[in-house]
Amino acid sequence: MMPWLAVTLDLEAGAAEAFGDALLAAGAQSVALEAGRLSAILRPHDDASAMIAAAAQSAGVAAPRFSAQRLDDRDWVRASQAQFTPLGLGRLWIGATWHEPPANAAAIVRIDPGLAFGTGSHPSTRLVLDFLERTLAGGERVLDYGCGSGILAIAAAKLGAASVDAVDVDTQAVETTAMNARLNQVELRALAPESLPATPYDLVLANILFQPLVVLAPLLAARTARGGRIALAGILEAQAGELIDIYAQWFDAASAAREDGWALVTGVRR
Repeated sequence: MMPWLAVTLDLEAGAAEAFGDALLAAGAQSVALEAGRLSAILRPHDDASAMIAAAAQSAGVAAPRFSAQRLDDRDWVRASQAQFTPLGLGRLWIGATWHEPPANAAAIVRIDPGLAFGTGSHPSTRLVLDFLERTLAGGERVLDYGCGSGILAIAAAKLGAASVDAVDVDTQAVETTAMNARLNQVELRALAPESLPATPYDLVLANILFQPLVVLAPLLAARTARGGRIALAGILEAQAGELIDIYAQWFDAASAAREDGWALVTGVRR
């Protein structure tokens, strides 16, 4: 087995989960939050300082102090798989390939934990999944911007979206989304941002982080059809008001739901 690099970070409790998302986006193999302490597993030759600095810049915070050590003879991807439990939200059921769905599950999404973020276990992902389950009527054109594992795009397809495009700057995420779409037998296009067609969408999803959502606001607004909706997640409750103000120039936006300190902002394009 490869000698993985284990990193422990010194963070305030309220910032730990958001920073964990940023670390995954920056290339961490897995993150875990236990007893208020954030830890991450990196590849043996990763530059921990550079990765943490990149995550801090993405999350809009100062780079935290950290310690690192080598850990041998453990398959950390399988360890994360062992901790993954299925999730049921109304019509939706999300589980791994080794889980058995309940007999009454209407829309089954199978996602195996791996190197691309998104299994439904994080509150921000659950907020968007619940929004989709409650509001998707069927027949919509959907864009998932920052698709990760493709879980939101696949769920939208399973719930009846007419077409789904999934975009990510990470080529591994694009490949994983395409693979997961095939596994779930749904049709969607997994693309790099520069390959996205100039098409307006009825629903735009973006479960990323606060700072990227700020930067992407004009682009996401341009991709949303007049009267279309947007759903933004990956933000803390304290950040929701500022994000609403930023998107207010294009959307009638509001904080739609909250869970464990995380918020979902939704809006209708004017």
